Amino acid sequence: MKMNSTTVLIPVLALAALAGCSTNTTTRTSAATLPPQTCKAVSEQDIAALFDRWNASLATGDPHKVVANYAQRSTLLPTVSNKPRLTPEEKEDYFHHFLENKPSGKIDSRSIEIGCNSAVDAGLYTFTFAKTGAVVNARYTYTYRWDGTQWLITSHHSSAMPEKK
Repeated sequence: MKMNSTTVLIPVLALAALAGCSTNTTTRTSAATLPPQTCKAVSEQDIAALFDRWNASLATGDPHKVVANYAQRSTLLPTVSNKPRLTPEEKEDYFHHFLENKPSGKIDSRSIEIGCNSAVDAGLYTFTFAKTGAVVNARYTYTYRWDGTQWLITSHHSSAMPEKK
């Protein structure tokens, strides 16, 4: 059989067309079509101050003021609850009970990583509960996102230290 360029080109075009019809396609956007992202200038001290803001909101005793530190879509994995708190109402419920013992946190050690409009603050902290006198040593991770107006917590994980001192 004699092959010419048309005989070879038709099967190649057919395969290309079939590849474009795949049910598992991914839409890709060229970087040139995305709007440029402006990164909020921030220092490690600025991110460290976000814990102080959160801790000060605990001192108010108002769960609503504590929850105001969290993004609408955020996750709280608290130290003294087995239930992940995903909605503002679930977070308020948790803090309503947590605040009853008048907690105050103190950072023992930390590591801060800063990205474009995001930051992570992870380390160890100690909570003292004024009402009961209890002291809890825990690990923590806060992730933050700049929403265009303020830094908000997007995830907060806290767990008691597994080994007692």
